[in-house]
Order: sequence, then structure tokens, then C-alpha cells
Amino acid sequence: MDPRIREHAQVIADHSTDVQPGDNVVISMPSEAEDLAVALHELAGDRGANPVYLCNSERADRAYYLAADGFETPSHKLALYEEMDVYIVARGGANVTEKSDVPPETTAAFRRADKPLLHERLSKRWCLTQFPTSGHAQLAGMSTEAYENFVWDAVNKDWDEQRDFQAQMVDVMDGADEVHITSGGGTDLTLSVAGNETINDYGENNLPGGEVFTAPVKESVEGEVHFDLPLYRYGREIEGVRLRFEEGKVVSHSAERNEDLLASILDTDEGSRYLGELGIGMNRDIDRFTYNMLFDEKMGDTVHMAVGSAYADTVGEENEVNESAEHVDMIVDMSEESTIEVDGEVVQRNGTFVFEDGFE
Repeated sequence: MDPRIREHAQVIADHSTDVQPGDNVVISMPSEAEDLAVALHELAGDRGANPVYLCNSERADRAYYLAADGFETPSHKLALYEEMDVYIVARGGANVTEKSDVPPETTAAFRRADKPLLHERLSKRWCLTQFPTSGHAQLAGMSTEAYENFVWDAVNKDWDEQRDFQAQMVDVMDGADEVHITSGGGTDLTLSVAGNETINDYGENNLPGGEVFTAPVKESVEGEVHFDLPLYRYGREIEGVRLRFEEGKVVSHSAERNEDLLASILDTDEGSRYLGELGIGMNRDIDRFTYNMLFDEKMGDTVHMAVGSAYADTVGEENEVNESAEHVDMIVDMSEESTIEVDGEVVQRNGTFVFEDGFE
């Protein structure tokens, strides 16, 4: 086994989820990531934790989605999640487009049925990470070896140093009211974060980490945004997304590719037309776009916004938590002709933060 896999498992168990004796741990990942599952089971055994391994299969999911006549919340799976203390999930399937022929409305229906499970998972100690596979390497336009190096360099790093760097942006956002984002000719968006919390993500839940994020006040978002970097969702690429917001809600939308999938996401439920997250990428070690949102949203010259559910710990007591079965991140490239203003002060220009060398 590559020693970096055991290091990856150690970071998950120590830094991300703090696995303790007696913990009930659910480990969910595809067969391609079995070595990581094995390393996590070793650690669970050493610590007296109780692991359960769920082997995810995109092929099996596709078969079920296409065969089922409607979906119900699986009570037996919910019971498992209610009993667990830690949830660890890794992406890494062989074919990233396996579910590309599943109708968007079918996927949306499944997401609605799965919503109680999502809430239960997010209430526990959890970690979402990536295992490097040839399928994801191909999607990123990299050799398998180069992609392995890319993933493990991003995961197995000094997270305390990353936390301290990002804390500077948390200080900027704490107590702020209005955020104004402009980029090129297609993005001019204002939103309020008054009363909400800014989270420093340094590899605890998402691994790799490398962002600070918060939730917009639900009905405060105004203007338009052009997400000029593509995303993969349900095995299909969505490209050139444009959204227009009024009183927080998406009132018009378009996409250059797979607009039907975008429309299905926005029509999932009432909350899927509101923003649940504003994230600011800050991981300078992630320096290339790979069609993998777990990495791409952390790039240091990007912002991302998610339509759909908000993380409850980002929403202040006086504000409404946006609820949805969806949470879909989309990215704006902030490297050129771009600014982030917080309460009227420019805090990032063309991808460089006010506390970094080169800010003008």
C-alpha cells in the first residue's frame, strides 16, 4: 500500500473526525478506494472504534434510479446514520459519467427522499474526501501518477498553517454586513451576511479544505452572476451558468450546456432557488482546475456559491436557515477584472487578498 494512503487515513481520523474509542463509524466509498477503507479500518481497530463499510457503486445507483417507480426515505439506512458517531465518505469511482443518462427529474426526486439522511449525516462528525483514480485523473486531464501526487499533496499538508492563513479572511468577514462581488461583465452581485457566521474550513469536513464560507441572508441576494467555470453534477457537465437574483431568489437562469439539468436542480424544491452558501477559495496549493468541486472550489482566486441548503452553523439565530434537498456549488473565476468588497472596502482584487503581497 502506498504510504500516502495511510497518511491520508490518519489525517481523516485525527484531524477531520477525531475518531475515539467506542465510536460507531460508517465508512462509505467505492471499491476503487478499498485501500483507504482498509487503512481506516486499521485505525478503527487500533482505537477501539466500530466500523461499518458501505461500498458505493455508481453503476448500482444508476440501475436503481432507472428501475425505481418513485422513492421513499429508507428507514433502515436512516437508522444506521442515527446510531453512528462518524461518517467518512470518499469519491473515486471509475467512471465519473456513470449516471449521465439518468433523467434530471429522477435525480431530483431521489434527492428529496434522501433529504432526512443528509440532515442526519451533517449532524455528526463527518468528512468528505477524494481517492485518486484513473477516471478522475482523466477528467482532470492528468496522468494517473500526476493526479495521485496532486490529490495527496492537497490532502496531506500542514492544516494548522492553512487555518492561520485563512483566519485573516475570517477576521475580515466577522461582523460584516454587505458583500459585493464583481467579475468581468457578467457578475455584479450584492448580498448580506449580517448576523451569520463565517467558518474557517481547514480540512475538517471537506478534505482537502481551503476556504472560508458563510451563508447569505436568505432574501438579501440581488443582481446577476456568471459562473464561468464548469461543474460536473450527476455525471453531466453544466457549463456557462448565469443566474439572476431578486430578493434572494433565482428569477432567471441559463446555461450554455445541459441547461435542462440546471433547471431541474433549481426546481427541486422551494429552497433550491435560494443561495445557501458563499465560499471564498484560499488554498494556494490547489492551482489548477480539475472538474472536481471538492478541489476546484478551494482554488485561491475563486469564489463559489451554492444554490440550495445552508449549513446550519453558518446561520445566526435571528436569520432563516435555507432548507433544500440540493446543495450545488458553482464557481466564479476571480483572477482577472474582479473584486470582492466587504462593507465598501475592497478585500480582494484580481485574486489577491488585501493581506497578501501584491495587493494594490
